[in-house]
Amino acid sequence: MSVPRATSAPNLPNGTGAPSTPRATGADERLPQPATADIDLVTVLHALGDPVRLTLLLSYADDAEHSCDPRGLGLEHLHKSTVSHHMRVLREAGVTSTRVAGRNRFVRLRRADLDTRFPGLLDALLSAAAAG
Repeated sequence: MSVPRATSAPNLPNGTGAPSTPRATGADERLPQPATADIDLVTVLHALGDPVRLTLLLSYADDAEHSCDPRGLGLEHLHKSTVSHHMRVLREAGVTSTRVAGRNRFVRLRRADLDTRFPGLLDALLSAAAAG
């Protein structure tokens, strides 16, 4: 008894039988984050209450964009998924903004938004964290 052979690829969007990958549009996109007016003080303080996230805040304090590579952030002792979780908590709290460029993600501190919403808070947190 012979088994019938499939003559066409499975019903996948690209018709090849392989999962499709999104194409780059040429424009960078931002991951979801709260609007400046929606940044909540309790949520920000809760997000920064973790030592790893406080370390990330100190890394981001130079106002440059940073890749998500744990080695470049001084967190090489942590698994990538753990670092990714901490970055998501900071972004969802409104502390950081994440730009997606192809397969890469770049994180930046939302200093102006935090200073607008809570004047002096970020400077106080950074000074306290740097003092140890």
